[in-house]
Amino acid sequence: MGMVRTALTPAERARGCRLGALLREARGARAVAEIALAAGLSVETLRKIESGRIPTPTFFTVAALARALDLSLDTLAHTCDAPSYDTSTARPAAAAGLPTVTAGAGAGG
Repeated sequence: MGMVRTALTPAERARGCRLGALLREARGARAVAEIALAAGLSVETLRKIESGRIPTPTFFTVAALARALDLSLDTLAHTCDAPSYDTSTARPAAAAGLPTVTAGAGAGG
């Protein structure tokens, strides 16, 4: 038997839209295919996340996108939890003075 998924709340859908807006802004002029490849995602999956059609991607998907776009997970979490988001204030993690996600970084070392 398959897992039954409950309907998303309006707040969850809005959070997904904020995530998509931040990712599009961070991607800028770079091609969707370039970022999808860097994050290990299909182009279609990235398009769905950016458009809000996948409003609750997994942690590992978000972490891979953060790494590919040089965004911190703190920035993503803060933006997605904010009730409103102005994409003009989005900055890569390095420019914002925040730590970035690095491949191979794990607990304990």
